[in-house]
Amino acid sequence: MLGIGRGSREGVISLEASIKSCGRTKQWSVALRLLREGLRLGVQLGPGHYVATASACRKGGQWQHALSVLSDMWKAKLEPNVISYSAGISACEKGEQWQPALALLSEMWEAKLEPDVISYNAAICTSERCSQWRHAFLLLRVMRERHVETNDISYNLCITAYERSSRNLAGLSCYRCIGLSRFRVSCGALSVWEPAGEPL
Repeated sequence: MLGIGRGSREGVISLEASIKSCGRTKQWSVALRLLREGLRLGVQLGPGHYVATASACRKGGQWQHALSVLSDMWKAKLEPNVISYSAGISACEKGEQWQPALALLSEMWEAKLEPDVISYNAAICTSERCSQWRHAFLLLRVMRERHVETNDISYNLCITAYERSSRNLAGLSCYRCIGLSRFRVSCGALSVWEPAGEPL
């Protein structure tokens, strides 16, 4: 299928490029077949092959396959890194699976890997999509405590999580608590606080 040699460096690069191409076109099933064919041919696969395949599955809305691919990577004794974990959390976000997303964050901490803003934002986004506003704000607090640089996305997602849960007054309390006024937020997000009758 691939026409590549077992020990060919060009073949290894070509396989990863092909899988990434599948991700761009959301052909997740083809990406999976390419990965399996590489394994069958004895190609020396690296983390990049697995992460690219998981990414293709995520973009195709196949979060279970994405997590399965990453699990296979770890079983193959390929050391997980922040990028591979972030890919898994992003897959959970697509599938609106907040519990597996938080489990992956917990695994990162246990593995002594510090999640970056991308990892946290994906987990916060998952919580926001699932109306888990407490988890969204808890993750934001953890970011600050661990000195992970937050950005506008982090805060806007938390505000939207409160908006989805219709807990505007509780949200306003947390808003003040974390000093959200230091950050720019979208006009749509600001409208959340208008019913509370409190100036920003």
